[in-house]
Amino acid sequence: MSQKHDHDVEPNDPTRRRFLNTAALTGLAGAGLAVGLSACNKEQAAAPAGAPAAKAEPMASAVSGAYEVAPGQLDTYYSFCSGGHSGEVRIYGLPSGRLFKRIPVFNTDALTGWGITNESRAILGTKPDGSLKYTTGDTHHVHQSYKDGVYDGKYIFVNDKIHGRIARIRMDTMECDKITELPNIQGFHGIFSDKRDPVDPAINYTTRVFCGGEFSIPLPNDGRDLDKPEAYRSLFTCVDSETLEPRWQVLIDGNCDLVATSYDGKLACTNQYNTEMGVLYPGMMSAERDACLFFNVARIEQAVKDGKFQTIDGSKVPVVDGTRAANADPKTALTCYVPVPKNPHGVNASPDGKYYACSGKLSPTATLIEHDLVLKWFDGGLKTERDTVVAEPEIGLGPLHTGFDGRGNAYTTLFLDSQIVKWNLEAAIKSFQGDKNAQPVVDRIDVMYQPGHGFTSMGETNQPDGKFFLSDNKFSKDRFLPVGPLHPETAQLIDISGDKMKLVADHSVYSEPHDSIIVRRDLIKTRQIYNMDEFPNAVKSPKDSGVFRDGKKVTIKLTSQAPAFSLTEFKVKQGDEVTIILTNHDKVEDLTHGFAIPKYNIQFIVNPQETKSVTFVADKPGVYWCYCTNFCHALHLEMRSRLLVEA
Repeated sequence: MSQKHDHDVEPNDPTRRRFLNTAALTGLAGAGLAVGLSACNKEQAAAPAGAPAAKAEPMASAVSGAYEVAPGQLDTYYSFCSGGHSGEVRIYGLPSGRLFKRIPVFNTDALTGWGITNESRAILGTKPDGSLKYTTGDTHHVHQSYKDGVYDGKYIFVNDKIHGRIARIRMDTMECDKITELPNIQGFHGIFSDKRDPVDPAINYTTRVFCGGEFSIPLPNDGRDLDKPEAYRSLFTCVDSETLEPRWQVLIDGNCDLVATSYDGKLACTNQYNTEMGVLYPGMMSAERDACLFFNVARIEQAVKDGKFQTIDGSKVPVVDGTRAANADPKTALTCYVPVPKNPHGVNASPDGKYYACSGKLSPTATLIEHDLVLKWFDGGLKTERDTVVAEPEIGLGPLHTGFDGRGNAYTTLFLDSQIVKWNLEAAIKSFQGDKNAQPVVDRIDVMYQPGHGFTSMGETNQPDGKFFLSDNKFSKDRFLPVGPLHPETAQLIDISGDKMKLVADHSVYSEPHDSIIVRRDLIKTRQIYNMDEFPNAVKSPKDSGVFRDGKKVTIKLTSQAPAFSLTEFKVKQGDEVTIILTNHDKVEDLTHGFAIPKYNIQFIVNPQETKSVTFVADKPGVYWCYCTNFCHALHLEMRSRLLVEA
């Protein structure tokens, strides 16, 4: 009798889904979360109230040819995805799901030389001894810069949750050009760029990036108040998009999770899942409501101009007081804490700029907050912050992230139900107002399994096209060939152009993807070669090549042009500090050269007309063949030089 393994189970076997959901619910109950889900019995889990007719669509059995990208054809979209604890950003094509590039950001990368070359190390930051300050990173969220409410193709911003850093990627080269460590924060999770200035109508583009500090800590965190959690605080940070330096910070109650920004530039917001300020997980879910916290950007910046701020622990960044106690009067308040069901995860702005959807996670609901009502609260026109809520439909178990199609519908990932639910904003508002005939949930579809982040094509701009939803799922057991205990994850592509959602493709993705944005290809304009004049240390002519000594410091200048380096050999002495500067003189698109030195841990590439450098100590005497690592020519294997180290 043959043995049946886990990966032999049919992918669409419903018992698999029941097992996963049961296991997830059991785990939550074991963590003391049964109360948080008390509104959801088994019947509700199968068909949430308000949507009895919305039956989950079955999984698609094969990819339709209509969604394939034929050889020689280009994808319609770029998908920019954070790489999780790899510390990188990834670029996929859609609808093909093909991986185009892995952009090193907070990680080292042997292919490009990121973290190895002098230029990249200067961006990453080093300790006094020259070693990298950090060698790990945890990217969660990626967002581009905007102009007139749509992506302008200039920058991508991404966070590092571990070390509290923000990085910027140039879209023309798809390479990181700046990294800044934010002061006085830990667990920097949510990030979002603004879309225009809150006051000046002429500034219709991104000038700020907002960053949410997740983990509350003593301020300053210098050893005091270790055992006084009641003294812990979090900060919300505004960073200048050009300098990448912090403009200001806001001291808040609770912590930040994700971040969203308004289309008029007036508000930034973050959902908060631990307003209790608990340090153990039972204490993080004792309250029945947490908050979606809104920041009045213009008022905050006026307070900074008026000198109404403090600084913390030697940092010069202005810190204003955004706590509840200091902002009791709406007419002068800097912040607005809107109560939402407990432990929300995710807040997303609708493309028309009217609403913010904040998901419950431990409540089967999504809360819809109206932008104009938040502004009205700041003007003193509402009795309570809760009056800004215009809908709160019950949509299913474990709601997390929400995307929009531009036709009045929202699409929310349901982590526990392993589904994507489609719900109508107008119907949700009517239902909230008491219309019993309004049915907010209009469709739902199964995904495999436990979706985390989900996003629609162009859904975070004012030009959503309503064509695709991409579901990044945290578990993929039985979807792909087994590759050991660490499974790939699934990005499942769903066609949302019709009334019913339709699953059209499974794409395997590296662990562990987080947030993504789906961008039309016409909005991205990349360069194919560099400009040599941009590099101050460029070796502009092979005649400038040579070995230049200044005491124990030696500079080696050379060029590459397929299939040869400009120097066939270069000689140094043991103990010399050696700097190699290499300029690629080829002008042909895609003609990249590599440079590696065996036993010296040196490897990097130079793209056409680019210059890079490395510095090392020649501590090992002998002959070392330097060779091109990037296939560039029929005589690629012959493209070598020799490092000769005299004893």
